[in-house]
Amino acid sequence: MNPLNLVRSRLSDGLFQMVAGDDGPAARERIHTTPGERWFPAGSPIHRVHGDASMYVGGIRALLLQSLHPLAMAGVDDFSDFRTDVWGRLARTSTFLADTTFGTAEHAERAVRIVRAVHKRIVGTAPDGRPYAASDPHLLTWVHVAEVDSFLTAHQAFGAHPLTVAECDTYVEQASLVATKLGASDVPTSRAALAACLEAFRPELESTPAALDVGKFLLRDAPLPWVAKPPYAILCRGAVSTLPRWAREPLDLSDSPCLDRTVGRAAGQVSTRALRWLNNAQPVPAEATHL
Repeated sequence: MNPLNLVRSRLSDGLFQMVAGDDGPAARERIHTTPGERWFPAGSPIHRVHGDASMYVGGIRALLLQSLHPLAMAGVDDFSDFRTDVWGRLARTSTFLADTTFGTAEHAERAVRIVRAVHKRIVGTAPDGRPYAASDPHLLTWVHVAEVDSFLTAHQAFGAHPLTVAECDTYVEQASLVATKLGASDVPTSRAALAACLEAFRPELESTPAALDVGKFLLRDAPLPWVAKPPYAILCRGAVSTLPRWAREPLDLSDSPCLDRTVGRAAGQVSTRALRWLNNAQPVPAEATHL
């Protein structure tokens, strides 16, 4: 193996270890080689979106956007271990996405049952005195809408092969199956319905100390080795450039449309291309770059 390929392989292995955890290789083998019916056909829009390196950008954007709902954020703040177990949480999330996107229907159903069982235990009272429950269909819809809007936005901006208008609608419809099985209600099934649903949630969104803390943690204090901090900062700049303008002030982020269109988009392109180059060193199907 020549030196460049050796470096690429080692960097790729390190990235996969961070994203998928110690059980990543076994999970990847199970998800992609187990025979059986799948929820979605190979090569469909959800495979293309969830299998592209732009998901790294979309994931950061989704977490920033989700933090603006005070009840959803209260549950994260009270129960999540994301500050102390960042990589464990990331591995569990990536495995759930891989199971429901690429895995057999049996594995996908099992992944959904596990998450629903966890949600039943997450109940409490937000700082403003309102009760919350992670199993609340309305909150589940918010989490889903923020995720799908972020994954699709990132893919259309930085994906290797952006979707057509019709394929965008198919992606939103396919993703709605997972949200519905998790217990979400009134889940959008087209891109227009997704945009309308996101807009309808806006009166419920606000800046909170917990949301600002999440933003600071994600964008400035993520526990990374020093060598990974510069490329991660570039990735974050790309993610922030895709956020809606109305989300900037509540997250205490500068609102610079010109910088977003130039520096931010360039950052997103550079980071996703680099990640795609690393992902392609992994011995997995072409449509499955993360797990």
